Amino acid sequence: MSGSLATTPRPQRELSADCAACTGLCCVALAFARSADFAFDKAAGEECVNLEDDFRCRIHPQLRERGFKGCTVFDCFGAGQHVTQHTFGGATWRSGDPVRAGMFAVFPIVRQLHELLWYLREALGMPAAAALHPALRASWDDVAAAADAEAEVILELDIDALRDPAAALLREAARLTRESGPQADTRARLRIPRSRLSPGADLLGADLHGADLRGAELRGALLIAADLRDADLAGAELIGADLRDARLHGARLEQAIYLTQTQVDAALGDARTRLPQALRRPSHWT
Repeated sequence: MSGSLATTPRPQRELSADCAACTGLCCVALAFARSADFAFDKAAGEECVNLEDDFRCRIHPQLRERGFKGCTVFDCFGAGQHVTQHTFGGATWRSGDPVRAGMFAVFPIVRQLHELLWYLREALGMPAAAALHPALRASWDDVAAAADAEAEVILELDIDALRDPAAALLREAARLTRESGPQADTRARLRIPRSRLSPGADLLGADLHGADLRGAELRGALLIAADLRDADLAGAELIGADLRDARLHGARLEQAIYLTQTQVDAALGDARTRLPQALRRPSHWT
């Protein structure tokens, strides 16, 4: 492999949830409001009524049927077990204050850091962004060190000081990757103006059935309930895109950029939907 195509080995770190090593932090520390995603209101710091003494959810197999779709699409990126086992050395929030207050305050911060690490690791696997790999690795090291710090240090972190330079690197890595791959056929007919296919675009319920979206920059796009059946999203950048209830049946997503399990879990699809190797097909897809 030539130097221009070489990739930096991806750092090894657990960035997916291991609920057995956690203490149900997402079920207690976070708030949620009654909606289509949650069956009732719960304040931050209030224990969910469905949480068992062993920190397991008593209705986990029926979460969607019982009105808790939001729980099924939440991903802590491994922050739950990291805070439990590393930051607080295996303690539980049931130990009382100050452990309880500390865990609840640290958990959402570490989740942000772990999500950023997930994206940085993805960028480090992009051959077209090889020139950025040293800077990406340095950013990874800074963010990982912050996530591994003591609780008192984490609570004093300036998250923006870590996130802003990393975000700039992620955008540039995505640009290089998009431009190195196949681009959409500009002659292909779309049911919406091409000008709407841009970062942060409002594509709520948009008809993109069978669309050629290769290399599209859809960062932060609102794609709720959009029809993306049989669409080709190879090389499309989807960081921050809202795919809740988007129809991905038969869509090509195996080479999409920055697609997360959370986005996939929030969408609809079927056996024909092509996903990146690292992502799993949700059980609710038919």
